[in-house]
Amino acid sequence: MAEIIQKDGTWAFDGDALRLTPGRDKSVSLLRRELGELVVPLGALAGVSVEQGRRSGRLRLRLRDGADPLTQATGGRLAEPDDPYGLTVESDRYGVAEYFADEVRNALLLDGVSPDPVAEYLLPSPPVPVSASAGDGTASFDGERVRLEWNWKTEDAKAATGPRTIPLADVTGVRWQPAAGLENGHLRFLVRGAPASAPAKYDPNAVELWGFKKDPLMALVAAAVQARLPHPAARAAVREEPPRPAAVPGPAGDDHDVLLRRLRELGGLHRDGVLTDEEFALAKQAVLKRL
Repeated sequence: MAEIIQKDGTWAFDGDALRLTPGRDKSVSLLRRELGELVVPLGALAGVSVEQGRRSGRLRLRLRDGADPLTQATGGRLAEPDDPYGLTVESDRYGVAEYFADEVRNALLLDGVSPDPVAEYLLPSPPVPVSASAGDGTASFDGERVRLEWNWKTEDAKAATGPRTIPLADVTGVRWQPAAGLENGHLRFLVRGAPASAPAKYDPNAVELWGFKKDPLMALVAAAVQARLPHPAARAAVREEPPRPAAVPGPAGDDHDVLLRRLRELGGLHRDGVLTDEEFALAKQAVLKRL
């Protein structure tokens, strides 16, 4: 077993999984403290690195694309202090960090773990119910419904819509964007049939974020929802489905039945959220032209 203990946290590796425990130092971010201990299976890793600096460095895990709903929901935009897959290492512990990294690399080689993207989440979502308050509102998720409530700082036009309850079945995507410079951030839910072009301050399906301390906690709500949506690999597979080879002409009735069956399949994918409204409309139009 390999282990490294720092103020920022403790990482332990038993050959099958890494146990990442945030430290109790006051410098540890709210997001990492709220997440608590994470167990990362070896199969979710694409690599590990040690980055050395003059005073301190960073032990960093690289996850396989699609393995983690938190990384997927935030698009890798979490600030370094909030990143649960990085550990600040003091300069006098670089040797321990290198040993730890070597142990993980050797295990990846011995187990033949591919660094390629995965087709399902290998890490769990934050537990539900989960709730966070920041910016102009509060976002909550109980596993089945998203709840958005506004505070006194919300724009009048958005506040007038009242609290929002969005069934998970109506959510087609979720985006968490941190504030950067003079640009505010947001937690936005993409809802079936609702436009997503309005600025977050006016969008009743979005919470606007202003760059304050609690903003990253909204990423936990985003990750919990993301984990329950169709995996991005499933959506990509539908979009990238190769054209079907031209069928040998057969009885008209048989061809008609095949096309009707295809329409039912597309309808099911649309209801399950795998296809967006636009993707479903295009695919349906292509099938109807052949009827």
